[in-house]
Amino acid sequence: MLKKTVVAHALSVAFMASVVSTAAVNTAYAQSTTGSVSGKAVSGTVIVASNPAIGASRSVTVGKDGIFQLSQLPTGAYTVKATLPNGTEQTEAVVVNAGQGSTANFNEVASVTVSGSLVSRIDFKSPESSTVLSKAAIDRIPVARDVTAVALLAPGATRGDSRIGQTALRAGNVPSLGGASPAENVYYINGFNVTNSLNGVAFNQVPFDAIGTQEVKTGGYGPEYGRSLGGVLSVTTKRGTNEWKGGVNVMYSPESLEGSALYPVKGTDGKWHNAKRAGGTDDLQANVWLGGPVIKDKLFIFGLVQGADIERKTYDSSQQDVTTSKSPKYLLKADWNINDSNTLELTAFSDKAKDKVDTWKSPNQYGEQKGDFKGHDDYTTGGENYIAKYTSWLTDNFTVSGIYGVGRYNRKSNISTADCPYITDRRVSPVLQYGCATTTSIDDPNANDERKAFRLDAEWTIGDHGLRFGMDNEKYKVVNGTFYPGADNYRVTTLASGGTLAGGYTNNTGASQDIVTVRRFINGGAFETENSAYYIEDNWQVTKNVVASLGVRNESFTNKNASGATFIEVKNTWAPRLGLTWDVSGNAETKVFANAGRYYIPVMSNTNVRLAGAETDYTDVYAFNGSFANDRLGLPAMGAKLGNTVVSGDGTAGDPRSVVDPNIKPMYQDEYIVGIQRALANRWVVGGKLTYRKLKRVMDDMCNGPGAEQWAAANGYSAGQAATIGSTVDHCFLYNPGGDLTANVDFDDGKGFTRVVIPSSALGFPKPERTFKALELTFERPWDGKWSLQGSYVMAFSKGNTEGYVKSDIGQDDAGISQDWDFPGLMEGSNGYLPNDRRHTFKIFGAYQLADEWRVGSNIVVQSGRPKNCLGVYNGTLDEVSVDYGSSSFYCNGVLKPRGSQGRLAWTTEVGVQATYQPKWQKGLSFQVDVLNLFNERTTTAIDEQAEAAAVGSVSATYMRPVSYQGARKVRFTAAYEF
Repeated sequence: MLKKTVVAHALSVAFMASVVSTAAVNTAYAQSTTGSVSGKAVSGTVIVASNPAIGASRSVTVGKDGIFQLSQLPTGAYTVKATLPNGTEQTEAVVVNAGQGSTANFNEVASVTVSGSLVSRIDFKSPESSTVLSKAAIDRIPVARDVTAVALLAPGATRGDSRIGQTALRAGNVPSLGGASPAENVYYINGFNVTNSLNGVAFNQVPFDAIGTQEVKTGGYGPEYGRSLGGVLSVTTKRGTNEWKGGVNVMYSPESLEGSALYPVKGTDGKWHNAKRAGGTDDLQANVWLGGPVIKDKLFIFGLVQGADIERKTYDSSQQDVTTSKSPKYLLKADWNINDSNTLELTAFSDKAKDKVDTWKSPNQYGEQKGDFKGHDDYTTGGENYIAKYTSWLTDNFTVSGIYGVGRYNRKSNISTADCPYITDRRVSPVLQYGCATTTSIDDPNANDERKAFRLDAEWTIGDHGLRFGMDNEKYKVVNGTFYPGADNYRVTTLASGGTLAGGYTNNTGASQDIVTVRRFINGGAFETENSAYYIEDNWQVTKNVVASLGVRNESFTNKNASGATFIEVKNTWAPRLGLTWDVSGNAETKVFANAGRYYIPVMSNTNVRLAGAETDYTDVYAFNGSFANDRLGLPAMGAKLGNTVVSGDGTAGDPRSVVDPNIKPMYQDEYIVGIQRALANRWVVGGKLTYRKLKRVMDDMCNGPGAEQWAAANGYSAGQAATIGSTVDHCFLYNPGGDLTANVDFDDGKGFTRVVIPSSALGFPKPERTFKALELTFERPWDGKWSLQGSYVMAFSKGNTEGYVKSDIGQDDAGISQDWDFPGLMEGSNGYLPNDRRHTFKIFGAYQLADEWRVGSNIVVQSGRPKNCLGVYNGTLDEVSVDYGSSSFYCNGVLKPRGSQGRLAWTTEVGVQATYQPKWQKGLSFQVDVLNLFNERTTTAIDEQAEAAAVGSVSATYMRPVSYQGARKVRFTAAYEF
């Protein structure tokens, strides 16, 4: 009777604590492609973890402290067998997920066997914050089929502005994590960095059905991770096992069931309203996959090919287009268990896609009738990636792994109307386009990026200490350039009476005046960037219930200009990472954790292109004579030139020493987290967490030459020297805003460059500020074959005078070279709630097995709106140049209106539902329907915040116009067969 009671109690404890906390705080291992099993047992116990599906087995003998850990385990279901010193055996079944630690505890009181649960307990060894979802779990949630959509399930994740990462054809689709800008995340596939380092707002992806697990780290991650201030998104792909398995599926999202496309119309009440228009996407995709053993227990392969037939129709005010995409994508994965101690993994995948676009003029605004054919354009994105990983278990306590990979990302275009200027009449809404252009700007036809990277990681257990150390190196080559079609961009606007242009012209006609602004912009070249780092961490088992993680990361960054000369070199940045976890009850049921860390982000290659490359940028303004040419080009009739030419770039690349502060330091952020997690009865896990992030340093370009010249003239420099200092800074310097500027200045005295230190007080900029404060509450009941439920509530405050690497206020994704910090006037009034601030966010998703053949699921997100601004032409006194930037300051109609002071956009609510039918009469067959945004809520998510046109008081016809909405309702049908 006693033995039966003990066994029952042990089983009860095991099941109560046996939960998969996909919102849990977990340890990362070798860039989150592997996991671990750890726990407690009597000293001398032999622990063996076996995964028969892939022929993997690892063993360790428990030391005197009664604690064991098996690291670098491939993902999958494991049986953990403990042979105690008294000869009795105990087993537990656990699942090892990428980036997570699973727990198995054993004792001497009874023989306990737990089978069928295939789950892990709370990982009490790690202070990290992460969400991990297997592909099976993702398939039970109605979400869009992409990495970002899955990442947005994580607490604290917010969809970024649709203009950030936007291409000529597609809206941007990158998340903001933990208050950081959407350009401050890093993305991995099988441990290889696939972030597009041009500006951080794109990344390579495997076909969605090739995903094995996806992990989203939103804070507290260890020193093996860097180059991110937001979060880490890591995908581990599917792989072959000892059983041949394959399948095929077909997915179809018909345009006919999609919610109507919208366009904004300004009503007589002065407010913007939504009107329906034709258009939408017909999306047909199919996948075929197969995986299994070439040699049982030794060599496994997996392959997946995705085909697509996608057609999107868009009807705008002046033109319409049809975009088609039929590019195949693939994943190939091979795993070789060379012997019991060495494995080799090879991964190859491609997400290269070519979109073909046909464009016509529209005789009627937003109508379906076709006018003259304008042209056919081709756009290519994505590319091929090849990854090799070698892992060796040198001893039971010492493991090393190495990764080498090559990744490519294309941004090529072939524009048939490249000779056609882009001409718009912005005096009216909707904006009207004239001429034959089919795109606003053109990327270099040869634009592409290539990354070659390697990393080494090691784990060494020495008594109470689990040491992890390693290094990595990335070399990134980018070919990039941008120019306007037809060389120039033409914008017709209205200049208010008395308004003054940047070129010095003042409208003294006594009435408003129509004008044409003509801008020429060309830049580009080939550039190189190199990032390297090394790290070490000690996971110290202070007591049986307390673990301290003490780590540090050292990073270095090098950027080169188009001629190969180094213009940024930063060495030895130290980033400490400190964590503490307390297993309160000693059985992995309640964990209290805390974390403090520093995180650096590298200089994006966009900085090389914009700052160190040759750039031509000048603007002229002419009187508009009232008509457009009735020919192919449709040029506006122009009269007299008004004012002087405003030159921002003269087409020459400056000496790399004269465009960067030689004492520049990289951008970094400090983070502090404290939280608690509790496993309850019936498989529930609840948690709470407080997060504080503070941006400590910013890196951006600054162009305040007049301020530098005034300081020099007042501090002993001759008029000529002061003018030279001013003109040097006028070309824009990359530096740390809010601090002193060290500028290399050539006084043409035969002495070469002279270093001049210009104090921050002379430059007139505030200290950079960005803080993120959040309260996070989570709950989860993991899938048990019957039902699952998971959710979170986050109250967050994201505030400061800079968003970070991009500027969502105006949709500018020039990472590190945004218009912020160019001149003091642009920063006046900039402190307030930032674009990614969402005060309240509720998320809940889950699934329920209604019957043997039927399952339903749902996903609900409710979120408060984004802060609104009123941007206008600068009307302050801090400088005389900010006015040249047009409607870009926080002065609106001549009055300072600080950031976020114009209220907020409306709350958004989105409901997704799913139903799945798996008939008994055919094993492996399934039919599924997903409805995303069931109620077709189309709340505005971003607006045009630029309130003025050419000068103070010149009202923009498009102010407050919606620029993005919640996505339209989509219905997706899926038929699949697996064997």
